[in-house]
Amino acid sequence: MTTRGAVLFGSLGLIWGIPYLFIRIAVADLSPAVVVLGRCVIGALVLLPFAVRSGDLRAVLRRWPVVLAYASVEIATAWWLLTDAERHITSSLAGLLVAAVPIFATALALVLRIERRLPVRRVAGLLVGLAGVAALAGVDAAQGAALRPVLQVLATALCYAVGPMIVARSLGGVSPVAVNAVSLTFCSLVYAPFAIATWPATAPSGGAVASVVVLGLVPTALAFVLLFALIAEVGPAPATVITYLNQAVALVAGVLFLGEPITAGILVGFPLVLVGAFLATWRPRRALIAEATARAG
Repeated sequence: MTTRGAVLFGSLGLIWGIPYLFIRIAVADLSPAVVVLGRCVIGALVLLPFAVRSGDLRAVLRRWPVVLAYASVEIATAWWLLTDAERHITSSLAGLLVAAVPIFATALALVLRIERRLPVRRVAGLLVGLAGVAALAGVDAAQGAALRPVLQVLATALCYAVGPMIVARSLGGVSPVAVNAVSLTFCSLVYAPFAIATWPATAPSGGAVASVVVLGLVPTALAFVLLFALIAEVGPAPATVITYLNQAVALVAGVLFLGEPITAGILVGFPLVLVGAFLATWRPRRALIAEATARAG
């Protein structure tokens, strides 16, 4: 990996590990609808110029039913579930539960017959990962922690697994920046009335407002730009490994900045989720190289 690729990789790992921290800060003063709206509006304003420059806006708008389906799953539903859940659970636990995305994606690919057969290694990873998710969700719940928000975050992870499948099946060949710019604009319109209805009666803290701005600028908008730069630099395969770095960042950020505890569920479940996600998504190096070469050509 080149120096530029390594910098992009590290930057994305950090950027996609911090949303949970800032969501937790924001929901102390703002409703989930207000947080999601702010994130969508800022992200749309940043991405739209890139979308216009790509020349793919018309192609995206011609496929508006699919784009709306993607936006509804990947943004409108997932972000509200995650944001609402973080009113009740720690940011570090939320981040770790989202690590189940690769596991859900592998299971969906098998159920939907996108992949008809999985190697034994990937099946083992799926089972280990699901055991880790059960530990994250169940050990702390057995000690009195709230279960509903945990299930909400797991539903978020499922949405994050479904969204890319919609893109891969029905939005291939168009700019992902344009897809996300249009999706964020649509979700801004959807969430506006709910945000107005739940607007805080008193002025929120500066930390809450700053958190929403950071969420819109960094993990929502800047991350997409950096991701496509990383893919152009090193190919698509290495980008998938960022998932493992994100969750470690989320855990450390929650513990250091919010004083969140490292619970028994985290100690048991997090290693299992990481091992399971790695095994479930592992593919031989030669297969990754062939895929990267095919996409580049």
